[in-house]
Amino acid sequence: MIIEAHGVHKTYRSGRLEVHALRGVDFCVEPGEMVAVMGPSGCGKTTLLNCLSGLDELDKGEVHIEGADLRQMDDRRRTDYRCLHMGFIFQTFNLLPVLTAVENVELPLLVGGVRPAEARRRSVAALERVGLGDRTHHRPAELSGGQRQRVSIARALVNGPAIVWADEPTGNLDSKTTADVMSLIQQLNAEQNQTFVIVTHDADIGALCNRIVRMNDGEIIDQGRGQAPEEAT
Repeated sequence: MIIEAHGVHKTYRSGRLEVHALRGVDFCVEPGEMVAVMGPSGCGKTTLLNCLSGLDELDKGEVHIEGADLRQMDDRRRTDYRCLHMGFIFQTFNLLPVLTAVENVELPLLVGGVRPAEARRRSVAALERVGLGDRTHHRPAELSGGQRQRVSIARALVNGPAIVWADEPTGNLDSKTTADVMSLIQQLNAEQNQTFVIVTHDADIGALCNRIVRMNDGEIIDQGRGQAPEEAT
């Protein structure tokens, strides 16, 4: 398993109010698998992604990524681990508006200590891989929504991560652009054997994945049949 989580609990507190976002979740993913996490709004999907990836801390439970225990890492080690081993794609793109496409893509490499010349070379190659080799010096405002998401995907892939976490990656895109972006993700999953965990409300996106994990009220209620990555269509 590339992702193993057992007994994960997460509660958010504000004054006397407590929200039990995750209630003893067990979750495992095979290397190269593309998994959709689905369920109604507020069911804990994004919280699960954030806890599995180390963006948020657990209250209780264990999370191992490629055998590494995230709970045993301090904040700096978790940050370094994410930069070197994980990629992230967000609904809102999370691109810095003052930076060009290539500058946005190279950020995780620079944070991870890669030399600037090497970071630039790898970032240009990542943009070419997602079909934006001619947009390297364009800022986000000069790009369409689909192009901005491709920049986000290039940034997620530039460090050659074993795992890519995607939170509603097509939520701000029209149907045609959604199809193009998901086709690109499927292609990268197949060619690079990268593991994708995708939080989505879209049943059509879920149907493209090897497995659908369904959540409700902070719990996983169905993990799907599962399918070996090489058997997926």
